[in-house]
Amino acid sequence: MKLTRRDVLKTAAASSAMVALNSSFPMVEEALAAEPDKWVKAVCRFCGTGCGVMIGVKGGKVVTVKGDPNNHNKGFLCLKGALMPPIVYAKERVTKPYIRKNGQLQPASWDEAMNLVVGKFKIALKEHGPTSIAFYGSGQALTEESYLASKIWKAGFRSNNVEGNPRLCMASAVGGYVTSFGKDEPSGSYEDIDAATCFFIIGSNMSECHPILFKRVASRKQADPNVKVIVVDPRKTNTARIADEHVSFKPGTDLAILNAMAYVIIQEELDNPRFYEKYVNFMTNDKKKVNFKAYQKFLEDYTPEKAEKISGVPAEQIRRIAIMFASASGTVSFWTMGLNQRIRGVWANNLVTNLHLLTGHIGKPGATNFSLTGQPNACGGVRDTGSLCHLLPAGRVIKKASHRAQLEKQWGLKPGTIAPKPGLHTIALWNAFSEAKIKAMFVLCTNPAHSLPNVNMYTEGMKRKDNFMVLSEPFMDAETVKYCDVLLPPAFWCEKRGVYGCSERRYSLLMQAVEPMGECKSDIDILLDFARRMGVDSKVIPFKNVDDVWDEWREVSSATPYNFKGMTRARQEKESGLRWPCPTEDHPGTKIRYVRGEDPNIPKDYKNKYWYYGYPDGKAKLWMRPYAPAAEEPDAEYPMVLTTGRVIDHWHTGTMTMKVPELRRSFPKAYVEINEDDASKLGIKNGDNVELETRRDTMVFQAKVSDVCRPGLVFVPWFDANLMINKLTLNAFDKGSKQPEYKICAVRIKKA
Repeated sequence: MKLTRRDVLKTAAASSAMVALNSSFPMVEEALAAEPDKWVKAVCRFCGTGCGVMIGVKGGKVVTVKGDPNNHNKGFLCLKGALMPPIVYAKERVTKPYIRKNGQLQPASWDEAMNLVVGKFKIALKEHGPTSIAFYGSGQALTEESYLASKIWKAGFRSNNVEGNPRLCMASAVGGYVTSFGKDEPSGSYEDIDAATCFFIIGSNMSECHPILFKRVASRKQADPNVKVIVVDPRKTNTARIADEHVSFKPGTDLAILNAMAYVIIQEELDNPRFYEKYVNFMTNDKKKVNFKAYQKFLEDYTPEKAEKISGVPAEQIRRIAIMFASASGTVSFWTMGLNQRIRGVWANNLVTNLHLLTGHIGKPGATNFSLTGQPNACGGVRDTGSLCHLLPAGRVIKKASHRAQLEKQWGLKPGTIAPKPGLHTIALWNAFSEAKIKAMFVLCTNPAHSLPNVNMYTEGMKRKDNFMVLSEPFMDAETVKYCDVLLPPAFWCEKRGVYGCSERRYSLLMQAVEPMGECKSDIDILLDFARRMGVDSKVIPFKNVDDVWDEWREVSSATPYNFKGMTRARQEKESGLRWPCPTEDHPGTKIRYVRGEDPNIPKDYKNKYWYYGYPDGKAKLWMRPYAPAAEEPDAEYPMVLTTGRVIDHWHTGTMTMKVPELRRSFPKAYVEINEDDASKLGIKNGDNVELETRRDTMVFQAKVSDVCRPGLVFVPWFDANLMINKLTLNAFDKGSKQPEYKICAVRIKKA
């Protein structure tokens, strides 16, 4: 598809702040008129792109935001990022503690609130033991906050019930990277976009979910007409509209397509045996090492013709995209929730990586497999710090005695302090809370009463009188506030100091710009106060402030391949983000991992160019993952598929973006997107009220009839608390990653 400059601007740059500022946004115009007294360096509060921002402060208040020209986003911001200031001063801000009395939240002092919290946790520990308490965190919390909370629970309370909402969005990406390379996180960086000649975008609507990165992709295509874009998505999104090949498929069948692409690549002799014979082990689904011929035999079940019968994608299109992927000088793959939020999410991640290992499109500029993160700190705050029930900091796992011993030594703990059994993953954790097996839950910086799948089941559990939930939440209208027993007022975004780690392993410092509102405190101070009142040993929490926590985390990382000891506070204040590994203060940060001369974990005189040091033999693993259906396929009773996602103007549960008048007016409520052919058959017109019913609940939405969804598919965004689509979604989960299958469930629809 030939793109004009106008096409690119309409599709990509329409989401940038430059375009926003050329439109009529009174808040922005007013902010620009108030010249700030100072500019403070920080990071955007929304998606995992990690755009640098400069916060304009006047009279002690945030008046405007602009992009940081020294960070990877080069001064650009999307519409959400450009319109953040009103969120800070929203009338819904929680500025004092509350305690629920007689069913109503009543203002309380900090002492009264914390004494109640501590009393409930102490009773639970005394009467039911460490497995009866839990912490549920967030990929939006600062790195220091997640690290501290995880340490308090795992070292202070000996409880591994530490989870967070990244389990709902990125766990399958973690599973994919770890099973393929032995270590988590992408090996490349955003700079690969500028060198790629092919982009393979699957399970990601980049134009709306990661608009600044999509702008960079579109700019690359505009600069070089030979650059190809492949978009594999059952919806014809704005991302798909710039594609040379838009692959629309039956939802849930992309595993068959990915295997068929591998089949074509080998058949057309576009594979790279020089790479995979030296650096790759071929693995069966039951973890047995086999040879290349066995892999070829496995792929015989996935010829393009067989894949067409499963997926609905023409065999010739599968051949075209496979050749396009393999024959490029460099291919970058991007994916996110479309692959991750599936019961075969880890397998889907593996199969994308397989294509890179098979072709050698990895470990060089413009060639990498890149999972995009949904939240600003899901990587640096939860995955890296080990703030999930099965993890320990810096890539260690609880099940391994040697990993527990290493960390106990670093933390100065007695051997055996860390409990050897992993805690409960997110779905199991909230199931246990619903059954009052978890007696006390500390929830920080997330909104589970809106974001959990099959959410009615869990909000019923939150109503019980024999369990207890304390919530640190900045906004009174967040859905989870309805169910908490104690509500604490945290400092929000620019009112505190700490680190976000984005999708490309870039750690950037968010510097405090203004004082917290009212009685708000930073979550670091809240957690330290809680731990001290609980009697946690001062050896576990020797910290006075957030910088102390960061310095310990640097030391903990330094004994591992995650090493970012060189990211001192002084350096972070000066620079706009650094990518780990970054072992020394003069190290520039790492663009490409696993490559000699690029990755500081590999000796300069190492015998091979590549070393996948997550495995003892230094080889990556290429997995034979078969196609398997979704947990709930459409049938005669529920004949269509429901999927969910974001829209460009809103983020997650809308507790922030709905505070911005311009964004709220743009998308005031959720809707259901229906294919025009389906709508015609059902007698549904654009704007009609439509009833959606799954096996879990029934809801009514306004219809948006278009060609975006393929026939048989409907889409509903999930930002709207008044039309909460997660009442309909399914809580089946991937056995490996424990991530739920939000993206596919069976639904029936009719005109209301």
